[in-house]
Amino acid sequence: MLQEKVGEIAGKIWTALNENGAMTGKDLKKATKVKCDKDLYLGLGWLLREDKIATSEAEKDINIELK
Repeated sequence: MLQEKVGEIAGKIWTALNENGAMTGKDLKKATKVKCDKDLYLGLGWLLREDKIATSEAEKDINIELK
């Protein structure tokens, strides 16, 4: 069950990044309408593991972009 949920969130993240380009974690959370940080980070972890996104640190946030 959790694996399906994380897969769906990862798909929402990928779609938002594909449509909008690089985004911060805060902006990505709003764009995907994910309710909690934990879910966002699970989706990001999924995409990182699949080598689909690149991340970098920003002031008090992270920047995420598609590879």
